[in-house]
Amino acid sequence: MGIQDIIEGKKEWRAHVARVKSLPKDYQIVYKEIQKYIFKVGPVELTDGIGLLSGIMDLFEEGAALGKGVLEVTGNDVAAFCDDLIKDSKTYADIYQESVDQEVKKAMKKVTGKTK
Repeated sequence: MGIQDIIEGKKEWRAHVARVKSLPKDYQIVYKEIQKYIFKVGPVELTDGIGLLSGIMDLFEEGAALGKGVLEVTGNDVAAFCDDLIKDSKTYADIYQESVDQEVKKAMKKVTGKTK
């Protein structure tokens, strides 16, 4: 069950989708890619997820109002833009890394009898 499934039915999500549809086409295309990317690697916290997407929308609406092209807002490297946005959020990758680290520590403890 993905983040989108969980929040799909919520009013907040529907309002968010309506905002996306009001953006210029180039912004919509880039936004959809960012959303896919964030749902794949992004914040685990649901609230972080929608909060982050709302933040992107604020940025995009502002850029569109100023007549900027979407890549003027994000830069040409959209993946780097995403990584920058989620760097402070706990991601699925972080959790996976932590669990791997813990497993290694446990295994080493069994082998060596030491904690470090």
